Amino acid sequence: MALLELKDVRTFYGNIQALKGVSISVEEGEIVTLIGANGAGKTTTLMSICSITPIRSGEIFLDGHDISRMSPHKIVQMGVSQVPEGRRIFPQLTVSENLDMGAFLRNDKESIKQDMEEVFTIFPRLAERRNQLGGTLSGGEQQMLAISRALMASPRLLLLDEPSLGLAPLIVQNIFEVIQKINKERKTTILLVEQNANMALKIANKGYVMQNGLIKITDTATNLLKNQEVRKAYLGL
Repeated sequence: MALLELKDVRTFYGNIQALKGVSISVEEGEIVTLIGANGAGKTTTLMSICSITPIRSGEIFLDGHDISRMSPHKIVQMGVSQVPEGRRIFPQLTVSENLDMGAFLRNDKESIKQDMEEVFTIFPRLAERRNQLGGTLSGGEQQMLAISRALMASPRLLLLDEPSLGLAPLIVQNIFEVIQKINKERKTTILLVEQNANMALKIANKGYVMQNGLIKITDTATNLLKNQEVRKAYLGL
């Protein structure tokens, strides 16, 4: 059984249809990537999974449970965390306080403490800046903080929206290495929305190509890297 499954999901913004019958599945332990041009519906897909943008029709299942019309905080409690596009950290809170916010729905204090130390092991730079205000961090550090905050909810499924956006190539490389590490070492399943299709497909098991609110191509990441249509449209080759 898939950990996450979307069946014929349709989502609207007012009268504008953003998702036109999207069906995807993510198996436990996988890294799955959604690629496509701006406006293809990638972010809307993540927002629909989290119920931040309610779906009009279709179904979304997490581990066989229908979460289609569940409230966002309940979905977090069921093990789904999102790292939004643009990071959206709390600039006036310290690094540690931002991480505490990620664990807001938890009450297992000892485990929260352990998870925070683990996050500092994954991102040593954040450990050095634990008492620094989030707004004073560099773009790369803020992205590290946004990922770490999501991990503090102890998710089974991590949704990442454009983690490489606006970052220097060296930082991007580091972020993608960490995504793989989280997947392997923490056994966290990942659904990755990413403009950098080349990097995303290199670390993913499977990929979906979105276009105008529809899934156009589904294949293994290896095959998508070789696909001429994908290479031309998204890899600049």
